[in-house]
Amino acid sequence: MSDHDTKRPADSPVAASIEQEILRAIARIEYGSVEVVIHDGKVVQIECKEKIRMARDDTGRKTALRQIR
Repeated sequence: MSDHDTKRPADSPVAASIEQEILRAIARIEYGSVEVVIHDGKVVQIECKEKIRMARDDTGRKTALRQIR
């Protein structure tokens, strides 16, 4: 069995601080995605990609639905 075939036990908890960071990242994004990067069975990075949706105003011009934070 190689290192890549090993599985972490189901009862291995993710550190509460990491779980909170993931939940905060999800809560901040209205449209987009959150990617959790794992290396050697440990969370090493949380990436957020946010989308700004465009809508047309009364004149037909596109405007952002919300401001970038």
